[in-house]
Amino acid sequence: MTRLIVLLVVAACSSPTPEPIATREQLLDPEECASCHPNQYIEWSGSMHAYAAEDPLFIALNKRGQRETNGALGDFCVKCHAPMAVRMGLTTDGLNLDSIESKLKGVTCYFCHTAAEVNGTHNNPIELSDDDVMLGRYSDPVASGFHKAGASDLLDGRALQSGDMCGSCHDIVLDNGVHIERTYAEWKNSLFNAPVEEGGQTCANCHMKPSPGAIADFDGAKENRVNHDHRMHGVDVAVTEWPQKAAQLAGIAEDLYVSVDPQLCVNPGAGGVELDVTLKNVFAGHRIPSGSGFERRMWLEIVAKDSDGNVVFSSGVVGEQQSVKDAAATDSQLWQIRDFARKSDGSEAHFFWEVATVEDRLLPEPVDPTIPHALTRRFINVGNPATVSMIVHIRQVPLELLDDLIASGDLDPALKANYPTQTLTATELNWSMLDNGLGCICRQGDC
Repeated sequence: MTRLIVLLVVAACSSPTPEPIATREQLLDPEECASCHPNQYIEWSGSMHAYAAEDPLFIALNKRGQRETNGALGDFCVKCHAPMAVRMGLTTDGLNLDSIESKLKGVTCYFCHTAAEVNGTHNNPIELSDDDVMLGRYSDPVASGFHKAGASDLLDGRALQSGDMCGSCHDIVLDNGVHIERTYAEWKNSLFNAPVEEGGQTCANCHMKPSPGAIADFDGAKENRVNHDHRMHGVDVAVTEWPQKAAQLAGIAEDLYVSVDPQLCVNPGAGGVELDVTLKNVFAGHRIPSGSGFERRMWLEIVAKDSDGNVVFSSGVVGEQQSVKDAAATDSQLWQIRDFARKSDGSEAHFFWEVATVEDRLLPEPVDPTIPHALTRRFINVGNPATVSMIVHIRQVPLELLDDLIASGDLDPALKANYPTQTLTATELNWSMLDNGLGCICRQGDC
């Protein structure tokens, strides 16, 4: 059982008081946290955790799923996207979220900071303490007087148990046993699943980067603490008006920059040269892209030109509002790095409730230093180019999924243009016969 230390606090933010003054209703409201934890609140307010039940894609998918399964979907989605609303009996299917107070939607401060146990590995098996003790990293919390405080390994980014809490909603298994989201399982299988003092990394150490400084803003708060970034960015972004969007995108770009290491080899081949491209997972403690891998769209763009600048070969050149699926229809060599989900009849599945099988074509997680955690693709019929350039792009969801939801009336068509194509800028490589000759180049130069 998770180590749980409960310490009652004895001083208020404004003046001493013998007992904490916060009511349960106040503790449930993230805005009440802002007065003593302003930085954490600001970061969280722009996060996808705060956005989880406001996200129009979630709303559209849940609506469509409830309709197409005749309600059998139940709380499958909403128990992770609005767990407090489900826990309090305010919704059973997420179709009435518009009528529920915003403080009970999304992944809230109260939900995470009262987590007492995790009794499983997927689909949100988190048990809350129900004693209104707000838990964190430190076993010696400074008395604020507003709420009771305590410590738990589930809220300590140094402890492997903290990954159990994150993973509980970042691993999704369907009723038919298909594991459609495997981020937690991937991390458990990786080199990163080791004590931090032995070189391991928890979810929080990467997605809630630590920095020194006070974690609360009231008289007597300790300065020698460790803050954790509550933006908790991954790949997904808000597509409607939402706080801190620029900061969220900046954090995503920073993480994507260091996640994949590229190599481009230009070798003699039949009728010219062949191109071997290797993409290596160098930073992520899970596969890339992770999360709902069959809904991600990650692909390689590669272009070869002759000495006059004419394109002699290209693959993965996808228009801003063109679907990768449409591009692949005329680009037989297009390299997609994602899961391929299929229905029971073998056709491609758009929606998770249709998925019968999943074929994994993701970049593998680092498991053993002696086992390559990379994928390589060979491109043929390239001719004899003078230059070759490559780069990797990613979209959080496929455009054809958005088109389907728009056609069914479940998604506002105006939102489609708000879904960005993000670029892994560190994967850009530029080869020339003049400068490099035949052989391989890497991010650091020749290799």
